[in-house]
Amino acid sequence: MEIGDLRKVLISACLLGKKVRYDGGALTVDDQIVERWRSEGRIVSVCPEVEAGMSIPRPPAEIFKGSGKGVLNGEVDVIEKGGAKVTNDFLAGASIALNLCHKFNIDVAVLAEFSPSCGSSAIYDGSFSGKKVPGMGVTAALLRENGIHVFSQYEIAEANIALLATN
Repeated sequence: MEIGDLRKVLISACLLGKKVRYDGGALTVDDQIVERWRSEGRIVSVCPEVEAGMSIPRPPAEIFKGSGKGVLNGEVDVIEKGGAKVTNDFLAGASIALNLCHKFNIDVAVLAEFSPSCGSSAIYDGSFSGKKVPGMGVTAALLRENGIHVFSQYEIAEANIALLATN
């Protein structure tokens, strides 16, 4: 198998050092596995919010009284601190991420935990108080609904196992 034929992995841009977070910062992951993926050309980078046209910086946003699955089902909204509804932006970003997965035949993603887009096991509760609750962000939920294995930056070794299992 040629190196160009290796399976790709979708990764949150902020984890790769790109300053795309709501506060203009990054959540850079220093990990040998990610560095190997980078050198092998496996990484497809995405920030769902930025891809959907949201600014950097932007007001913090949280899913109000629910999770990504509820947003996908039209039951709850993503709200910025200050009250603006940004649900459609988050849905658009999730759709872009899913389209990238289809385009590059990706079935493994490593996304930023706690994000209203990318959180895979925990997100903020919508009160802007720093309280985290079990749940998924909008992008993580959409990817999982479509058979993509979603991991957080704390599960890179597990993501690598899943990625290599699909080669």
